[in-house]
Amino acid sequence: MPAPSTHPESASHDETRSRRVGRPSTAVLDKDRTTRAALELINRRGYSGFTMTALAKLLNVAPSALYNHVAAKRDVLLLVQDHLMAQVDISRFDITAWDNAVRIWAWSYRDVFAQHTPLIPVIAVLPVTDAPHTLAMYEVVSKAFLHAGFPQERIVSAIVALESFIFGSAYDVTAPPDIFEPGSMADTNPSFAAAVSSSAEHESRGRADDAFSLGLGALISAIGNWQGSRRNPLETVGRG
Repeated sequence: MPAPSTHPESASHDETRSRRVGRPSTAVLDKDRTTRAALELINRRGYSGFTMTALAKLLNVAPSALYNHVAAKRDVLLLVQDHLMAQVDISRFDITAWDNAVRIWAWSYRDVFAQHTPLIPVIAVLPVTDAPHTLAMYEVVSKAFLHAGFPQERIVSAIVALESFIFGSAYDVTAPPDIFEPGSMADTNPSFAAAVSSSAEHESRGRADDAFSLGLGALISAIGNWQGSRRNPLETVGRG
C-alpha cells in the first residue's frame, strides 16, 4: 500500500479546506437581522423581556458577538426606531395640500405602531440622535409645516401634539370591543351607557378608526389655526 502523501502543497490544501468548512459566506450578524430579531423579541416578551442576553440567544450568537456590532441596548433600540419610522408614509407632503398630507402621514404612523404597541413607551421618549430615517421623516414634516406658513418656533410642539395623539390611538386599535361596556352598572350611569349603545349602532368603520378620524381632524384644524398667528391658542381657553 502506498504511503500517505506528505507533499507540503497537499497538506496546505487540506488545512485550508478544513478551515473553510462551515464558514458562512457573509457576516453572522448585520443591522437588518439584529433589528428584526429585536422586534420579534419585544413583540413576544414586551420591553421588560428585551435584554442583550436574550437578543443574543435569539440570534444564536454569543453576547460578545452582538457587542461587536452594537455598543449598547440603546443602539439596538435606535435601529428598531429607525426601522419602524422608515415605514411611515411621508410621500404626500410634496404633492398634496398640507392638511391632507398630515392625515396620510398620521394614519400611516398610527398603523405602523398599532402593530408594535410594546415599543410605544420606549420609542416615544427615545432621542432621535443619529437615526437617519427618523430624522429624515421629521425633516420632511418640518419643511412642509414651514412652507404652509406655520410659525417655526411651534413646529416641534405641533409634531409632539400629533405624535401624542397617534401613539395613544395606536393603543386604541388593540383595545377590546367591549372596553366601554358598563355592565351591571349601566343603570347608574345611564348617559354613558346610552352613548356607548348608540355608538355601537352607528359605527361604520370601527370605533378606533372613527375616534382617530374625529380626533385627527380636530387636531389638524386647531394646528392650522396657528398658521400666521403669533399667539398660542391655548392662552385663550376659558376666556369669553
